[in-house]
Amino acid sequence: MEYTQLGRTGLKVSRLVLGTMNFGPHTDEPDSHAIMDAALDAGLNFFDTANVYGWGDDKGRTETIIGNWFAKGGDRRDKVVLATKVYGNMGGDRGQAWPNHDRLSALNIRRAVDASLARLRTDHIDLYQFHHIDRHTPFEEIWQALDVLVQQGKILYVGSSNFPGYKIAQANETAARHGRLGLVSEQCLYNLYERRAEMEIIPAAQEYGLGVIPWSPLHGGLLGGVLRKEATGGRSASGTAAEVLADPAARAKVQAYEDLLGKHGLEPGEVALAWLLSRPGVTGPIVGPRTAAQLDSAVRAVGLSLSAELLAELHALFPGPGPSPEAFAW
Repeated sequence: MEYTQLGRTGLKVSRLVLGTMNFGPHTDEPDSHAIMDAALDAGLNFFDTANVYGWGDDKGRTETIIGNWFAKGGDRRDKVVLATKVYGNMGGDRGQAWPNHDRLSALNIRRAVDASLARLRTDHIDLYQFHHIDRHTPFEEIWQALDVLVQQGKILYVGSSNFPGYKIAQANETAARHGRLGLVSEQCLYNLYERRAEMEIIPAAQEYGLGVIPWSPLHGGLLGGVLRKEATGGRSASGTAAEVLADPAARAKVQAYEDLLGKHGLEPGEVALAWLLSRPGVTGPIVGPRTAAQLDSAVRAVGLSLSAELLAELHALFPGPGPSPEAFAW
């Protein structure tokens, strides 16, 4: 496994991030524990979750599964850079919202951290991430709440997720005015098919020294050889991939992508990850393996070097918008 610094921090993390969103809803606890053990064995030290994972009536279930894994000992917690998130509503009964149990108010941040720590069975969170922007809470209040948690030793670093470029700038300019470290990472939707993050999010992250952590690196399976799998009787496309493939032009482009990689003898999913790892500013994509074989494939991508010729062909298929303002002006 290769490692890199998380943004401008001294924190060293693996170039792949273990995503845990499937733990609970799609992967049972024993299999989830086996995947986390295999990830550690493969050298992954960066694990990502969120307080709402588990979803619906099972919100918090994923953090509980991870906490039970930590409780097994064997230096599991000590080896992991643990990231979780706050924003979604965790209050109410049967999924009903309840005031002050969501968003980024100082009250909810304090409540959410303590609840996550209890589920995760740990005394601190290494990277505490805002899952979404909060249009109703000023950053002065947010940073004041985070200062308290840092002083208490409950969190170490702060990151964002799904932030537009201007909010990254606003958050870190506010932090700088008060002598705070500010955001150190941004977790955003970014992959070979969906490149809009290159317009402003990634340039903003680079300008302010944030590590970029792409989620959905295969765009819901679209870049993982979905058409080949369908043709050989494998798993059919669903969700985002199925929506994209409903457009004949998009389907033809994905077919051309698979044909291109077939010509080079390469696995589509591994190439999609390797492409992200080659992009400026990217710390590491989030992978959510459901099996040990999927984890092995993701790990192989770290050592995969893409030729200049292949990169040019990939960019011709999926050109992306380009940086702003050139993407929409001169």
